[in-house]
Amino acid sequence: MKPNIIFYFSDQQRWDTLNSTLMPNVWELGEEGLLFENSFTCQPVCGPARACLQTGQYATENHCYWNGIALKENTKTLADYFNENGYDTAYIGKWHLASDRYPGIGVHCEKTAVPQNRQGGYKYWRAADVLEFTSHGYDGYVFDEEGNRIDFTGYRADCINEFAIEYINNHNDEKPFFMFISQLEPHHQNDRGHFEGPRDTVDNFRHYPLPEDLTFLKGDYKEEYPDYLAAIHALDENVGKLVKTLKEKGMYDNTVFVYTSDHGCHFKTRNAEYKRSCHDSSIHTPLIFGGGAIKKGSPIDCLVSLIDIPPTLLSLADIEIPESYSGNILPVVNKEAPERDCVFVQISESHIGRAVRTKRWKYSARAIGSGWHKPKAIHYFDDYLYDMENDPHEKNNLVNNENYKKILSQMRSLLTREMVNAGERKPVFHKPLKVKNH
Repeated sequence: MKPNIIFYFSDQQRWDTLNSTLMPNVWELGEEGLLFENSFTCQPVCGPARACLQTGQYATENHCYWNGIALKENTKTLADYFNENGYDTAYIGKWHLASDRYPGIGVHCEKTAVPQNRQGGYKYWRAADVLEFTSHGYDGYVFDEEGNRIDFTGYRADCINEFAIEYINNHNDEKPFFMFISQLEPHHQNDRGHFEGPRDTVDNFRHYPLPEDLTFLKGDYKEEYPDYLAAIHALDENVGKLVKTLKEKGMYDNTVFVYTSDHGCHFKTRNAEYKRSCHDSSIHTPLIFGGGAIKKGSPIDCLVSLIDIPPTLLSLADIEIPESYSGNILPVVNKEAPERDCVFVQISESHIGRAVRTKRWKYSARAIGSGWHKPKAIHYFDDYLYDMENDPHEKNNLVNNENYKKILSQMRSLLTREMVNAGERKPVFHKPLKVKNH
């Protein structure tokens, strides 16, 4: 029988928060299965990252390169492939792919029900397009597939998880299921400008060590980190509840459990907000494949992109991978295919940016103009070059250092290859307009 697949998605979670102290349940799943140490997003902002997951294409290919660009209604999503191959499909939590960008134009369902033709093909639906607009850390509402409002009371992450448990408890075992759980935590609450962890546990994290990539820069990490960590710990407790339910129902041994995030968080150290930058604090994410249907393996240091996950999910279900998809983690894990030599990142909104990261080096470039007005460009200016082996916290920008001209040239070539492979025009690179020290 084909395995059940649960995809558990957090929002804005740094890779270094996945450890045995903060997330013992997810950590155990990874230790019993596959724990990836070098997982990176391909788009460090909410909507575009989700569009990449649902379509298996980069944001410039699926055209969802900003928050507020809806998936085209004829777009074939992960749910469509699973539906066609005998699966039940369920979506729970934050969608962020249904509302159009500009006020008064198109469809707007940021606080109302997502129309069925914009639900991505998922059959069971307990979601809101912009969950941070229909809820706070405590209390709020989502909608079902018919557009009926469902209010919830309590800590939001707990309530979203309860919808997933309810689905499992009511599931008919005749068909396997693919369930996508999209939590909002630990993302900050937009209208309050504050991360919101469970009130009764935030104090437990007041003295948790701050990451070194933050402390040499100005930001709001001192104020916000305890709530951020408390929210992540709450996610872990909910994963534990979900796993317990699977085991009680006798489903665990035939289930694949994937846990990752859309992007990381730099706490206003690299720009005026929390993400949308090339730095590892923005793009490095947690990733595990666990559950009874996954064989145990050693921690894996190969480079993995968010763009690799859709084909991997289809492969786990023995579904043919469409030609438009790129990457598949399983052949690399099984040593049947070579590792990636880099991951490619497109950055929008904050600026028009492109980046590549190898295990040793990071290079990024940016175009002139606002990232809100156009998705891509031809002319790019060198922005950052980091030696990740000797400078893992990205303190020293080498982009204008004459001793690294050869490396810079190699990284430009690598970025050119990745951009062209993603359907972009061959870029023209220029020396930096202004060099940032870090």
